[in-house]
Amino acid sequence: MAGTESDVTVGQLLLAEYQSLKDEQKARIGFRDNLLYVTLAVVAAVIAAAAQAKQTSMLLALPPVCVVLGWTYLVNDEKISAIGRYVRGELGPGLAQLAGAEAVFGWETFHRGDARRVSRKVVQLVVDLLAFCVVPLSALIVYWAGDETSTGLVLLSVLEALAVAGLAAYVVLYALPFGSAAGDAAGSSGGNSGGNGGGNSGG
Repeated sequence: MAGTESDVTVGQLLLAEYQSLKDEQKARIGFRDNLLYVTLAVVAAVIAAAAQAKQTSMLLALPPVCVVLGWTYLVNDEKISAIGRYVRGELGPGLAQLAGAEAVFGWETFHRGDARRVSRKVVQLVVDLLAFCVVPLSALIVYWAGDETSTGLVLLSVLEALAVAGLAAYVVLYALPFGSAAGDAAGSSGGNSGGNGGGNSGG
């Protein structure tokens, strides 16, 4: 009897942990996806201000902002993926063993078998690179091509270019290979939206 009560208690704890993790995952997905909209808004505002003032040097504000937002986006993506991996590799099997079932939380693995998953992840990689890397690099090119350059700002722009290139490398490394852990976040979106009624990504 004591063993049964213990099993039930452990099962309840695992279910509570699962719900807590999915809530965190859903919140992170919402926050992460909003970062794209924030980035677009900031880019539009800076470009409009630079055009109105006719000062290309104002475009130098874009790289640091895009790097910070892009890194925050990437960190949240990794946490979303980590939650998915933990549910599939630790939490799910543990609860299945207690319940005497072959598997639980089937959607966590089912949605990853989507035939279009790889193509979606490729598109997502392109979108991420465009938003967080190509746009700030384009701003730097416009500044370099202008006639308002100065030694100090040129040095600053070179450092910004290196930071953007570093972010781009992390974005690509995280996304490859498309079928493994790096892609869990994009796969997460389908898993969380289907399993919890919201969110764009989940492991």
